[in-house]
Amino acid sequence: MDKSLIRNFSIIAHIDHGKSTLADRFLLFAGAIDERKFKNQLLDDMDLERERGITIKASAVRIEYNANDGKRYVFNLIDTPGHVDFTYEVEKSLKACEGALLLVDVSQGVESQTVANYYLAIDNNLEMLPVINKIDIANIDIDHAKIQLIEILKFKEDDIQLVSAKEGIGIKELFEKIVSFIPAPDGDFNAPLKALIFDLKYDIYKGIIIYVRVMDGIIKPGMRIKMMHMDKEYGVEEIGVFRPEQEKVKELGAGEVGYITCNVHEPREVRVGDTITDVINPTKEPLAGYRQLKPLVFCGVFPVNTMDFMALREAIEKLRLSDPSLVYEPESSQSFGHGFRCGFLGLLHMEIVQERLQREYDLNLVLTTPNVQFRIKTKDGKAITLDSPTALPDSSIISGVEEPYLTVTILTPVANMDAVMELAKKKRGIFIGSEYVSDRMKIIFDIPLSEVIVDFNDAVKSVTRGYGSIDYKFKGFLPTRISKLDIMINDKICDAFSCLVFKDYAYEKGLALVTKLKDVIPQQLFEVRIQATSEGRIISSARVKAMGKNVTAKCYGGDISRKRKLWEKQKEGKKRMKQFGNVEIPQEAFLAALKL
Repeated sequence: MDKSLIRNFSIIAHIDHGKSTLADRFLLFAGAIDERKFKNQLLDDMDLERERGITIKASAVRIEYNANDGKRYVFNLIDTPGHVDFTYEVEKSLKACEGALLLVDVSQGVESQTVANYYLAIDNNLEMLPVINKIDIANIDIDHAKIQLIEILKFKEDDIQLVSAKEGIGIKELFEKIVSFIPAPDGDFNAPLKALIFDLKYDIYKGIIIYVRVMDGIIKPGMRIKMMHMDKEYGVEEIGVFRPEQEKVKELGAGEVGYITCNVHEPREVRVGDTITDVINPTKEPLAGYRQLKPLVFCGVFPVNTMDFMALREAIEKLRLSDPSLVYEPESSQSFGHGFRCGFLGLLHMEIVQERLQREYDLNLVLTTPNVQFRIKTKDGKAITLDSPTALPDSSIISGVEEPYLTVTILTPVANMDAVMELAKKKRGIFIGSEYVSDRMKIIFDIPLSEVIVDFNDAVKSVTRGYGSIDYKFKGFLPTRISKLDIMINDKICDAFSCLVFKDYAYEKGLALVTKLKDVIPQQLFEVRIQATSEGRIISSARVKAMGKNVTAKCYGGDISRKRKLWEKQKEGKKRMKQFGNVEIPQEAFLAALKL
């Protein structure tokens, strides 16, 4: 295929700026999908994506377009997520492209994640085309959005495209601009095969479907190929493209995007970022691949039924195929038996992984309270990385503790600046600086990761009436003071609720947890005592009263001593139950702990 007729590009933007709607409109305009089969969020093929209205996985699709110059162009489009927890998906997609459409909601303007994605595209040497979306909204100021793009991101006014993805306004002009603005791919058809694996998907019949971007050479069915980093060889069984359904083709040449299958069924044998080459005529140097992202949030994942451990292991391996930012290692718990300690990029990432494991692999799971990674310095000079509260060494051998900090950039209207500053300081933020960006304020704080991941984004949205936005990047580890908070239920520590907290907040967190658990743990046949302990002392306590059974209902009048005997007997029975009985803790209790 003629390389000059290929355009590979991604759509990048802040969350909810209309990426998936624009991708839908592209498919409709180019005739890649029939109007009768069309549905919103067409490329978001996960139920979870459709329910939440967000993109979780990047999706690739090939569309063809007859341009005004009489030529037929091939567009390889990759729709990407907008949420900061899925930045890795954006990064993966950009490596397979020459250009990107930077989409901006006309009513919201340039937001923090817009800026973050802009620099991500710059780092990948992509040509960026600015696109202002939602111009069909009544009483909007298009010039204001244009000024922000010109002042903040230094775009030229002539390059800014105006569209309404919902109504289909400006799509024809945008297609023509893509043809003239985004460069055709480089690459040599006659060079040895060199292709980048930018995504993977598990198929029960075909095995692992490998998404590739061919840089040099040609890939055909029947070829023997080699994964250079994994040092494994395979025969190519099927080659195809996405239109948006899978469609077989005879070959993929330099500059093209598509998929291959090699009858690989073992998830550990292939990984994202690897380079594919020809066994007979290999390339000398592999591609750079992807940087390995470090997880920020850790928690234990355990099957409710201990017999499901192997099924959970298999499910996590398959899920990690398409999500290399998920890390895991085996772990055992006194309360739940065998499971895994998993690392995630944020709380939303954690929620999505849990939902996918439960829905796609039919597993019933319990997640422990999430923790961030701490660094412990011991008196003998050793450094210990701690991602589980149960591994905290004795305080007598600890000389210092460090916790991870993020550099958080907040974009806010000037009127809400004081409220945002106050909020950041409450979260133990260290003020770094502020500056005017067009008509808004950009405020930078260093804030502990443990304070940011739970509800900071929601709180910023709340105090700025939806106009504020945050972006963050990992800064490093800074000194802190922590204590381990344990929850005891009838004098037994329930390690699922154990967590490491900032020392000054231990009482608040313990009180909140005990109060919440008192509300969600149902009444048992015996009294349940819930206590929060920290550093060897009880800091909060509550009781769930025993379920009452009227043992004297069969007594009609008569001597009161008969009733007393029955009550005493009942009391003795409940004492024994308290000693031997396990307290039933519902799933809602663990979910409530996550939300605190």
